[in-house]
Amino acid sequence: MKVVAQGTFDILHPGHVHYLREAADIGEVHVIVARRENVTHKAKPVLADRQRRDVVDALGMVEEARLGHREDIFVPIEEIGPDVILLGHDQHHDADAIEAALADRGVDCEVRRASGREPAFEGELYSTGAIVERICEERC
Repeated sequence: MKVVAQGTFDILHPGHVHYLREAADIGEVHVIVARRENVTHKAKPVLADRQRRDVVDALGMVEEARLGHREDIFVPIEEIGPDVILLGHDQHHDADAIEAALADRGVDCEVRRASGREPAFEGELYSTGAIVERICEERC
């Protein structure tokens, strides 16, 4: 079974690892890393597109990581042909709208939402925003 996970993956952290492990529990993981130019719902990534893709691709649970398409987010999904798209628990995407858009394009694929992850210990940072904030507090 092929599973697509997608995201920005700016600074890899435990929340990303949790998400990708959950995807791997479902099947073969193919990751679509958002291009910087396409990130409009939050701050642009700090790290370059290729660097973020390469780091994600190096993870053992990931079969393949690729950059997203510049104009059409569904092109890589059509190329991969997944059985499941696993959305991150806090991603802004509407699962029903994605399923409808996929159906309109003739892509038969289930869309699921990943579970969240609680910090494993006090002070653990598991979001890019929290990590950047801590860096600024301690180093800026």
